[in-house]
Amino acid sequence: MTQFNEYHLDPQQFPFLQILQQHWQAIRDEFTTFKHHASEAELQFADAVMGPKSKTVKTKGNAKYSAFGVLFQGLLIENYIHTHHIEYPQYAGQHVPEKALQLRVKYFSKLSEAIESTNLRNKHILRNVYFGTFHPGLDVKLHVNYNPHMNRGYLGLIVPQGDVAMKICHEKLYWYEGEFLVLDHSYPHCPHNYTEYERTVLVVDFFKPDQPRDEVLRMEQEFVEERMRENPYSLGVFGKSDKAPVEDFIKYGLSHQLEWDKALDA
Repeated sequence: MTQFNEYHLDPQQFPFLQILQQHWQAIRDEFTTFKHHASEAELQFADAVMGPKSKTVKTKGNAKYSAFGVLFQGLLIENYIHTHHIEYPQYAGQHVPEKALQLRVKYFSKLSEAIESTNLRNKHILRNVYFGTFHPGLDVKLHVNYNPHMNRGYLGLIVPQGDVAMKICHEKLYWYEGEFLVLDHSYPHCPHNYTEYERTVLVVDFFKPDQPRDEVLRMEQEFVEERMRENPYSLGVFGKSDKAPVEDFIKYGLSHQLEWDKALDA
């Protein structure tokens, strides 16, 4: 029987995730249709514009993590780009929010409907929703995601057999297709994919429902303003505060990560 704790949370605590979980196969099909049938220009646009970029979360070697999605800080991607006046030099002269809207409607209508239905019923509790893919050989540096106002759910879409896992504190946790893994990412963690296949999940950040909504909205606004000043292409998801302190390597028995983490910083 699964043992839950302060950082590995029981998905049953969050019934608003059920709409996304019930439609996981349709959401997976939209992802695979996009990856297999979108034009090269559409794939490049999604990678460049529709996904959060981090300057702090690093990977070992050449293996990469890729992400793109449809909701950021409670706004659909086209509205987020427009609201924050994000400029993309490679698309100068083009109406980027309109292109993002067209791509979202063309390929991700079911996902968008599930998000809007969930947020309509639950006071806009979902904040970020995007696809996250671990490419073969990925090994991510130990880090935190300092978002004390949110938890992060992972809905398994494409999960190969083998050693693809999340190390968080003292545990090694696994993703399963059609199921949510819910974590408090303010605890140090370092995921990896030691298989020869890609792993894709739907990343779902949501407000902690037991905290006052006015408080978490204020906190979100402060973090977004700071992160957008640091890096507008983070889409408010990642920031400088995501670096794990050295003490955590020792405290949580993850000191084996320290050497190559130091090498990445060299």
